Formats: sequence, structure tokens, C-alpha cells
Amino acid sequence: MSSSVSSTPNTALNGGIAAYLRGREIISDEQLQRALDYRRQLGGRVEHILVNLGVMQQEELAPVYAGYLDLPLYVHDATSVSLPVGFFAQLDLEQAIKHKALPFKQDDSRICLAVTDPFHLPLYDFWGRYFDDVQVSVCRQADFDALRVFLQAEQSQDVHGEGQSLNELERLRELAFGAPTVNLVNNLIVRGIKLRASDMHLEPLAGRYRVRYRVDGMLHAGDTIPMDLQLGVVSRIKILSGMDIAERRKPQDGKIETSVAGKALDIRVSSLPLGEGESVVMRFLVKDAVRFDLKAVGYEQDLIDHISKDLTRTTGVILMTGPTGSGKTTSLYSFLSQLNQPHVKIITLEDPIEYQLDGINQVQVNSDIGFDFARGLRSIVRQDPDIIMVGEIRDHETARIAMQSSLTGHLVFSTVHTNDAPTTFTRLLDLGVEEFLLNATVISVMAQRLVRTLCTHCKAPEPDQSRLLQLTEFKQLLPVLEGEVNMCRAVGCEKCGGSGYFGRMAILEYLPNNEEIQSYPKDQRFMPLVNSYRQKHNLRTLKQDGLLKVLKGTTTLDEVIRVAG
Repeated sequence: MSSSVSSTPNTALNGGIAAYLRGREIISDEQLQRALDYRRQLGGRVEHILVNLGVMQQEELAPVYAGYLDLPLYVHDATSVSLPVGFFAQLDLEQAIKHKALPFKQDDSRICLAVTDPFHLPLYDFWGRYFDDVQVSVCRQADFDALRVFLQAEQSQDVHGEGQSLNELERLRELAFGAPTVNLVNNLIVRGIKLRASDMHLEPLAGRYRVRYRVDGMLHAGDTIPMDLQLGVVSRIKILSGMDIAERRKPQDGKIETSVAGKALDIRVSSLPLGEGESVVMRFLVKDAVRFDLKAVGYEQDLIDHISKDLTRTTGVILMTGPTGSGKTTSLYSFLSQLNQPHVKIITLEDPIEYQLDGINQVQVNSDIGFDFARGLRSIVRQDPDIIMVGEIRDHETARIAMQSSLTGHLVFSTVHTNDAPTTFTRLLDLGVEEFLLNATVISVMAQRLVRTLCTHCKAPEPDQSRLLQLTEFKQLLPVLEGEVNMCRAVGCEKCGGSGYFGRMAILEYLPNNEEIQSYPKDQRFMPLVNSYRQKHNLRTLKQDGLLKVLKGTTTLDEVIRVAG
């Protein structure tokens, strides 16, 4: 392996790059000190911190790395790519992309790579398996993307043959890298972040390409993109997310890591072929924007007390249920954050990993290679964890292993897709879990939904408060209400975009699996018995928890009925 590669790990461990930046007067003493202060508090690399602080631009890193390590700078040009015939038959291009290093030249046992980050150590291990001499050139992200598209086109030409001509792929690349397309895609993403959107939908519809943003769980119309820009926009998004631009016949998934206004952003991308084109959905995950705190999520204090008691257990299973997008994962992350201590080993098994949690081992499921929840869970148990989180229980084997893991000294968290807490028991029985195993392992079950919260800038008192308080459902909640009744209605202002709502909070249904619940038969009699138990012990249903928030003036009756029925 070349000397430039072997020396890289050592240079990555010292503060030399900070001295280099200051010595070249790229940054000031004050800027460097500020970055070092952040590094001491939060960790990370100095140059990345400087980019996040807005002191440097991302594209400035390549020449800095090249100068600091005395490496060549790669600028993409199709004529600079010189790979032997049949190279793509032995290259897993997707793995190369994941390792953040792309080949552009091969001479016998030497491979020349273009990389955006020469300090990404796994790339040397990966390429060192196949070549004795690995030469690294540093490149900007735009050149890396251009090379990736070029290599994907070359590979696609081998795979698709006559199905897609090189001229067609070249046209797609030109559209994707054209200034109008680049600016349009950037503006769409920035607008989504400013709107606080959780995801953005791009859909072909009746001769046009419409954009919609999901804000606080509701879709809102955005800009309309002319159909002649559709191919360019879709190709641009595919390039950024590592998809194959030549493939328009089957669904694809990808990921974009970027920053907007100094905020680190992960974007999950999904494409789906339709009759008129491709539908693309981009889910925005702003790092460090989510607070993993039960009070911030919206839990009432009595429920926090119940959950906190459950979290003191060292064995058993705690289940969260609800539809997709109901905040289940965020709640489970909140539980794990409370339990995350240096003396506790926590492993999660997720699909996908939505947020990185410091101090927690997070494992990504990969069904394409047979690494599903059941297989992953068996591997996790061998790692001797104290706490396990399984993203979802969807089959008998996963359910059985999760339950049995709790019997062998683990605290297990997971999710199940059911409408409410009681039906979780019957769902698990349907999956083939024995009733005695449920009784022996399950600690509690929670059902969750998200309701929009009223905008604090424009909400107004509810004029029908007196009449609404005469309803039986509200009367039953008055004894547990802390403070005065303060029912409000949505109005709408500039702050909330005219909707009257700003943000969302959780409504929760909690059900313990104590001896009394265990004694109930899990048949048609189970639901009436559970309802009687809840009334006797002041445990609220999803709807009742939402109505309690209506009494407090944090949401509206219409919103609770929309979400919880």
C-alpha cells in the first residue's frame, strides 16, 4: 500500500489540520478557538465544526486536505477515467460508494481513487484487500458526484445493454448538473426545512410535477414543477442520494447527508415508478433537532411516573404501538436516553437508523442479505447487552426471540402495529406467542398518536367552552386536571402559516401487564375487562388523553377527533 495511505491514520489523530488552517490564515485565532471549544464539549473534527459554524464552506475542505496531506486534487473529466475492460464485473460499485472512494484509474496492481474525505479509514481497508498500491486523490463533492454518475452510467451500460443508450444517460447527467436543476432542488430542500416539513413529496400529476410538504402531519401544496424539468430534478435527487439514474423501472431507496443553514441534515429518499413518471419522497431528519425528553414529547406527569417505574426494571419487554409516523421511535429513544449510562450496554436493531445516539450501539437491518430483525436479534443477544431495542416485531420468530431474551436477563423495547394497547396482546397471540410467555415477559404496552399543538401566537379562547364542558367525556377528566380549564381554538397567523397549529405532541394510552391484566382471558371478554380496569385505576384511553390536552388549551377537540376518533 502506498505511503500516503499508511500515514493517513496517524495524521488523523493529531491537531495538525487545525495548525495548517491557521498557518495558511484560512481561519482566525478566534474562529479556531471557538471550534476547539466546541470540540472539547461535543467531540468531532475541527474542520467539520468550522463548516457547521459557517466559517468554512464544504467545498473548501478538498483543497485543504490536498494541501495538508500533500495529495493531488481530482477534478472530474471523462477523459481522466481509465479503467480496464471488465473492471465493473469485479467491482461492487455500491460498496465503493458506501466506502466514500471511487476508482478512476488502474495500472496493474495500483488503483487510483477519488475521495472527499481522506481521513475515512475504512476505505483503505476495503480497497487494500484488492490492490497492493492504493493512490488517493482528494476531490470536491461535486466532482465525486460527477464521477459516481459516470461510473454508474458505465456499469448500467454493461447491465442494461440496449435498454438505455449512453447518449440518454449523458443527457440525464447534463440535466442533473445544469444550474436551473441544481438551484431548483436546493431551493425545494431549503423551503422544506424553513416550513418545518417532515417530508417532501414530488409527484407527476396531469401533465405537471407537483410538490407537497408534510408539516405537522398534514400535506400542504408547494410549487409546481414543469414536466420538462421532471427528469432533471429526479436525476439530480438520485445522484445526490446514491441511486442509479439509469433505473426507472423499479423502486429505489437512498440517503443524502448535507447541511442547511448550519444544521446537519439527513434526507431519506424513496423513488417509486408511476404511470406518468416517478414519485419521489424525501424525509427530512434534522440532527440534534429532536429532544428525547418525555415532557417535551407531550406525556402527562402521571404517565411519566408509570413509565419511569417500568424503566427501573432490568428484565422484561416494554412495547409501543401505533401507525407509521406516530412518534413511536422518538418515544423509545427517549426511554433509552434515560437509561443510557456508562455502565449500561444498549444495542438497537433498526430499519432504518433514524437518529444517532451517543453511547448506544445501533445496528441497521439489511433484508437484501438476509439480515432481518430475527437474525439480527439472535446476533445481538450474543453481544451481552443489558438493554435491547428491536425496531419492530412483525413475525413469530422475532416476537419469540424478543420475549425469550427478556427471560435471560435483558430489558427489551420494541414496537407492534396495532390500533390500541389492549389489542397488542391479541396481535402477539396471533403471531404465535404463547400466553404464558406474554404474561411472564411483558411489562407494559403503550399506544401513541401525534396531535397538532395550537400556535401560541394566535390561539384564542374557545367560545363554546361552557357547552363542551357539559359533555360526559370532559366531566370525567375534570378531577385529574391540574390547573384551570383553558380550552382554545385555532385561529391562524404568519408564525403558523395560517393553520392555527405549530408543532405536534403525543397522546398516550398506557396499560400495565400486572397480575390482574394477566388473569383476564385473551378473548372477546378481554376488551370490556380492560376498560373496567382503566376506569377503576384512572388510566386514560388515547382519546381521553387527547381531551385532557384540550382542557389545558394545547390542542383542539377537532384535532383529537381527527387523530383518535
